[in-house]
Amino acid sequence: MVDEEMSERLEAVAARLDFSEYEARAYITILEQGSLTATDLADQADIPQPRIYDTVRNLADSGLVELHESRPMRVVAVDPDQAFADVRETLSELVETLSERFRAPARNSEAVTLISSQQTVRRYLEDVITSAEHELVLSLTPDLLARFESDLAACRDADVRVELLVSPAVDVPDPAEYDYSRVATVARARRGVTTPVVAVADGSYAVYTPHGGVRGDRENYGVVLNRSKLGFLVSAVLNTVVWSSAKQLMDVSGEQQFPRRYGTMRRCVQDLLEVEGTFYATVRGRNVETGEWTTVSGRVVDASVSTNKETAALTLETAEGRIDVGGQLAALEDIEAYDIAIGQDEPPEFDLSRESGSTRRR
Repeated sequence: MVDEEMSERLEAVAARLDFSEYEARAYITILEQGSLTATDLADQADIPQPRIYDTVRNLADSGLVELHESRPMRVVAVDPDQAFADVRETLSELVETLSERFRAPARNSEAVTLISSQQTVRRYLEDVITSAEHELVLSLTPDLLARFESDLAACRDADVRVELLVSPAVDVPDPAEYDYSRVATVARARRGVTTPVVAVADGSYAVYTPHGGVRGDRENYGVVLNRSKLGFLVSAVLNTVVWSSAKQLMDVSGEQQFPRRYGTMRRCVQDLLEVEGTFYATVRGRNVETGEWTTVSGRVVDASVSTNKETAALTLETAEGRIDVGGQLAALEDIEAYDIAIGQDEPPEFDLSRESGSTRRR
């Protein structure tokens, strides 16, 4: 939907600067001369005498000149700093608002959006990174890592788990010289120059582009995925195909603090297997057999992940008995999890506003 206020401000600025040919000639001439009679202005600006009075009155109505109703009428220039003060202020505010709109791409209701601009790909990468609330999975080039370094540092400061892969490895900063813990929880480097550029926030909102999509070559396209299952699939491919073939640079995941919230089961189980203690979980998901949404809470009595790390699951001891919980697209477990919250003293509570197929927005 068009922002009516922004549209009106654009129209106002356009109308303020909408000079006719005669008005433009007259205004430039009067600025050079400072003051002229209407007759002299018509002669010097090459404006037909029958049109000069309408022309200067239009300029006066816009506050660009003053008309001294003497005999003959004199046209006096107004200092442009004063005449355009309102336009300058409005234009400055408008440019700032338009820039904010440009930097923050709209989240469309469509599940998939195809983008073809290298600049737009970078804008969506930034939007995915800054929208992450608890989980962020990334595959970036070294240049993109430098570009988004402050945003990633802000994610870490907000206790977002950041899994970062950087490629090609030959250009990746050495861990002895670059503090990856400032921007990531886990960091790896991959050799291949064909590694795709990917960002997935909270297992749902994602952007994917081939490596060429940020270099401006023929593969200059990207795909924005704005539904949870589609974002999960991109994350799964990155984890199983790309991540496993990369070399580890840094890992501080064992320092995770609880309670924590997760959008993907694999990361939840991975953290639980790295620390000792009793844990409790609250899970929002769908019953595998009926498809109905449900929330379950209980003590974690088992956490497991397959050898290839493609699947992971939890078993909870609840008031209704033991319940097996799998990740998205689960079939063998009782519940397909979309939101997972883990605590050490009791089952944590969290906002249950996310629904199936909903569009994430800040």
